[in-house]
Amino acid sequence: MLKTFALASAAAAALLAVPALACAATATATATATATASFTVISGGKNVGHLIATTTGDTTTIDFDIKNNGRGPTDAEVIRSNAEGLPVDWKITGATTFGSKVSETFHQAGGKADWLDSTGKGQAAVAKPGLYVAQAGSPWGDGIIAKALLKAPNMTMAALPGGVLRLEKGETLSVQGAGGPVSVTRYDLLGIDLTPTTLLLDAKGELFADVDASSIIVRKGYEGEEVRLRKLAADWSAKRFVDMEKAVAHRYAGPVRIKNVRLFDPRTSALTGPVCVVMRGKQIAAVEPLDSPATPGEVTIDGAGGTLVAGMYEMHAHIGQDGALLNLIAGITTVRDMGNDNAVLDGLIQRMDSGEIGGPHVIRSGFIEGKSPYSANNGIVVDSQAAAIDAVRWYGARGYWQIKIYNSMNPAWVPAMVKEAHSLGMRVAGHVPAFSTADDMIAAGYDEMTHINQFMLGWVMTPGEDTRTLFRLTALKRLPGLDLSSPKVQHTIQMMVDGHKAIDPTLGIHEQLTQNRDGQAPPGALDYIDHMPIGVKRGAMKAWIDTSAPGDDKAYREAFEQIIRTTKLLHDRGVFIVFGTDTGGSFTYHRELELYQRAGFTPAEIVKRATYDSAKYTGQDQTMGSIEKGKLADFFLIPGDPTKDLKAIKTIAMVVKDGAIYYPSEVYPHFGITPFTTAPAVTEPKG
Repeated sequence: MLKTFALASAAAAALLAVPALACAATATATATATATASFTVISGGKNVGHLIATTTGDTTTIDFDIKNNGRGPTDAEVIRSNAEGLPVDWKITGATTFGSKVSETFHQAGGKADWLDSTGKGQAAVAKPGLYVAQAGSPWGDGIIAKALLKAPNMTMAALPGGVLRLEKGETLSVQGAGGPVSVTRYDLLGIDLTPTTLLLDAKGELFADVDASSIIVRKGYEGEEVRLRKLAADWSAKRFVDMEKAVAHRYAGPVRIKNVRLFDPRTSALTGPVCVVMRGKQIAAVEPLDSPATPGEVTIDGAGGTLVAGMYEMHAHIGQDGALLNLIAGITTVRDMGNDNAVLDGLIQRMDSGEIGGPHVIRSGFIEGKSPYSANNGIVVDSQAAAIDAVRWYGARGYWQIKIYNSMNPAWVPAMVKEAHSLGMRVAGHVPAFSTADDMIAAGYDEMTHINQFMLGWVMTPGEDTRTLFRLTALKRLPGLDLSSPKVQHTIQMMVDGHKAIDPTLGIHEQLTQNRDGQAPPGALDYIDHMPIGVKRGAMKAWIDTSAPGDDKAYREAFEQIIRTTKLLHDRGVFIVFGTDTGGSFTYHRELELYQRAGFTPAEIVKRATYDSAKYTGQDQTMGSIEKGKLADFFLIPGDPTKDLKAIKTIAMVVKDGAIYYPSEVYPHFGITPFTTAPAVTEPKG
């Protein structure tokens, strides 16, 4: 149930995320008819939390807590179930990953069910007790759902407050641990979010583990199976996407002529007149006049007067298999990964580049973190300057484009790391390490600052305040009192200008953090939320932070206005701004681009920055970033003109990457998403 959608969760993201997780259970009966189920939460090879469920009679109490990278959800639940194991009373209290309060209830009796969550009150008539999907519950809910579905016809049931859930059965395997060998069977739970949750159930139908490629909740005593099970989960997920790629990727044998389209030209920041674009394999073969005749054997795609835009760059990704194809069909053909499990990322890149699964090109950043109680678990964690330099060398020897430095790094080691990275031809980006400031990191040689909050915190912090904790988010409410014309602000901005530094603001994640409120569709999701599965819609309508203290609601709202003003100051002074989300890209990337209009960019400037400027910034402008003969066939088709209305990029009819053609209207149903537009007309050669 913590399986969160890439749009809104920042899953595995460096700024905010807690990895996607789910649940497993085992019950040990006692003489007093009390059963205890205990689980360990593991992320990045590190134990980061627990789930303990105690059942007496028909009532279960749950203690769930995760603390990874200094934050995580805390839940206390009380569930009373009927004889079939379905909850008839459910109370959930606690806090979300970033501190917003949780108070959710569910009750059903006498043919009626009612509930209260962050979206408001709901009720439904039920002929018999129904299956409720908690919005903010712990992963224990997955066990409840699985048990109910195992007994249901075709392992399928309608759910409250909406949607249909089902299990799909996979293979059986044996696991080893303190309790002896256990035979477990894999099941995929579908219907809540965009991608399935992978569960392992024992022979009694009890949950043993919930696992994905990056994290696991596993029965206590079986933690030693973590690596093997995560590898298997990655393989299972890969097969799903391999099968999906075969169903939705079109690789035509001959040349493909896309007729009657206008091109976004980055040299003029305007659209061309109507033309035809011919592609052969991975490359653009020609850009021809509209009336050029087709040659024998061509496939013709009717662009219907729409616009072709070069593939966009998502510059702050933590790419995973689940979100790869969703990014691609959002027009994102290249991502810059800002921190990941290095081995997992290598395997994913290989599968995407080979065409085995759909996904964007990847520019790799080498994540380096200092060892502390708050350490993030991606990349390489170091405990000395020598180890930090060795980590830089490791990434350099493997062709990484840059290194990224994180919050727990000792700031005294940064100059040596920067020197080594620059000597190896790598750039340096990162957070501001705890107990230092943006000024310190600019002086140390950073090429790019990561996140606008990291950049601004030095202006409102006092010495000794620790940004390894949620303070780096809660301190944003101090921003409204900041004078942006003050010498300290202007000094930092001038350092950026004089040093020719860039910044990756990630505006959208700060909008979600400061503006999302319980029961309200987030401002950044208004254009797509009604197309999403029920679990995604409900999850989006939840505040990220606690705004209950007097004045906090206003302070956080106004903090975002200060962030926008600061971004505009940087843009006006000529600081290069890169566009990235840290929230999984896809639909949130479209919102990211929209927000830069508030910072002074025109729609045409935004499209140029997202395409050609980003290609040039990353040294790829000779092969990508514009639609020209000889460049890679990486582009997307939209009906409208994004130079006049940037929202046109949200309605994508076709995406091409490395010569493979995808029609989002065919892809989105695989994720439970209602398509936004239809595919263009395609004519294949006869014979």
